[in-house]
Amino acid sequence: MKTMGIIGAGNIGGQLARLAVRHGYDAVISNSRGPETLSDLIAELGPTARAATAAEAGEAGDLVVVTIPLRNYAQVPVEPLAGKVVIDTNNYYPQRDGQIAELDDETTTTAELLQAHLPTSTVVKAFNNIMAADLTTDGSAPGTPDRRALIIAGDDETAKATVSALIEEFGFDVVDAGPLAEGWRFQRDEPAYVTRMTAPEAVERLAAAVRYADM
Repeated sequence: MKTMGIIGAGNIGGQLARLAVRHGYDAVISNSRGPETLSDLIAELGPTARAATAAEAGEAGDLVVVTIPLRNYAQVPVEPLAGKVVIDTNNYYPQRDGQIAELDDETTTTAELLQAHLPTSTVVKAFNNIMAADLTTDGSAPGTPDRRALIIAGDDETAKATVSALIEEFGFDVVDAGPLAEGWRFQRDEPAYVTRMTAPEAVERLAAAVRYADM
């Protein structure tokens, strides 16, 4: 992977762009307001980053990150992401996104919604359960005592291996929660959400997750 396409330049998108550039990748970044509004971020990131439309970021990325308010997931361009691994960082906040019936009744998960919207892409859920600021400060070398772990979920083992390698390169251990349907285990209000964990602790917290209906 040489280029990371980033659809969404908010807190997480900006931090992932910084990590990508720091680790030698090109970054092509979009937001909902247009490329011209990203001039400050691009100036900070330097010559290996550029602003683009969402379709252009999707087309350019060898791997694509979707990091937007969940309510806008259906606006993600489909064709430019065809055949690509797509990282879904999204979380469901009803107060921001409005009520989404299939998430309220827990018949699906956020990443499964995005996967259904992108049938020709391979979605992996990642980077949704860490505060954005921690992405660029909490990474450490492999073998570091108490190294922080991040959790992924996905239906394709090859795609998960690709995302796991990226996360390791960015400085975190990886814990696999299983298929996309298990992504609820590290969503908001669950024990594994936005808390610092080692890999063994993450496994314990995933096991302790409880469906909203049972809370």
